[in-house]
Amino acid sequence: MNLSQLGFDPWFAARANDVDGLTLARVCAVDRGSCRVRHASDEIPAELSGKLSFHTERAVDLPCVGDWVAVQCYDHGRAAIIHQVLPRRTFLRRRAAGEGAAEQMIAANVDTAFIIQACHFDFNANRLERYLVMAADGGVKPVVLLTKTDLPGPEELQRKRALVADVTTARVMEVSSVTGAGYEELRAAMEPGKTCCLLGSSGVGKTTIVNRLLGRDAFVTRTVSDSGEGVHTTTRRQLILLDSGAMLIDTPGMRELGVLGTGDGIDAGFGEMAALTSACRYADCTHRHEPGCAVRAAIQRGDLQEERYANYLKLKKEAEYFEMSSLDKRKKDKSFGKLVKSVKKGMKG
Repeated sequence: MNLSQLGFDPWFAARANDVDGLTLARVCAVDRGSCRVRHASDEIPAELSGKLSFHTERAVDLPCVGDWVAVQCYDHGRAAIIHQVLPRRTFLRRRAAGEGAAEQMIAANVDTAFIIQACHFDFNANRLERYLVMAADGGVKPVVLLTKTDLPGPEELQRKRALVADVTTARVMEVSSVTGAGYEELRAAMEPGKTCCLLGSSGVGKTTIVNRLLGRDAFVTRTVSDSGEGVHTTTRRQLILLDSGAMLIDTPGMRELGVLGTGDGIDAGFGEMAALTSACRYADCTHRHEPGCAVRAAIQRGDLQEERYANYLKLKKEAEYFEMSSLDKRKKDKSFGKLVKSVKKGMKG
């Protein structure tokens, strides 16, 4: 296998500086800090060098699945030490679960993100919007993949298609792991030498899709629950080589999908908003009360859904909040706390 089959192209070659004496490899799995990397001749376990581990200030700058790294092999080529992470061309990230604004890198150097929505209990247009923002933020091409299309009736399936069309103009594909419908089209969409990623909540059928594409039960799946919802099985992010030459990154289901400071990503994820805001009379229009607001006019005409606009504002506000410095956040939270105390005191009076 040559590196180009793993996705290494002139863009990465131009950025592979200071790697003399080291071997270029791609991270194919990360699990609790341990890595596996694949180079031209083998896949081996790898660990971080002391310099990389202790002098990297942000966790998101450490190797993640899909990264290109420079490694030093040892033990007769059976293991490696990672010394350098090459620049990322694209990425998928989110705000880490819990409090704070820490970033969590999901995958790097992804060409296409298949955003999975199951046509049953999991279907959620608002969550789809968040995934689209995630893809736009990292420069990744999105494709919406509807799974379990055998479960709803024709009218319900058509309703879900319409809901997706209201949210995005991205390509939409449909598959059923029960009937096999749509899988030939899905395989054709995964090009040799390109990297795809499966994104979706737990139980939407990601592992089943991987097994179907591989043509064997390479990964464990579990029977769906009595409600018809899938059961979570994937526990780590990993890059899988398909027989077609395409690469596929499988990811665990994400219960929380907080956005970071990604104003540009949100605008790209809500493509119609950019066109509308550029037509507003005022450049700093807040789209609330100003005259000549193209956004409010579109809502009144029925060209833009009120809920869609509300979600846009919600994500913008969320992104703006997490762009604030930690000091600004503390000040804001402290001021809010004083306001609450003042209100409570007034109510007692």
